[in-house]
Amino acid sequence: MEDSVQIRCTRCKNVFRDRARRLQNGYSRQCPGCEVVLFFEEDSRDPNIKRAMRNARRARKEMRETEATARRS
Repeated sequence: MEDSVQIRCTRCKNVFRDRARRLQNGYSRQCPGCEVVLFFEEDSRDPNIKRAMRNARRARKEMRETEATARRS
């Protein structure tokens, strides 16, 4: 189970990873390449941020489902 998602910087186009549990509304992260601060919001206009948020939401859902099935067993 992959617990991290890829994020593409809007400024330098560098791709890096961060944990899906961290990527929620209000989270900010500095790009390791150009050091610009990226703000993560669900209603962001930036397609790179939207994609990262969507992938993080999907990964969190899969992790919850995996934990639920493990608890039932």
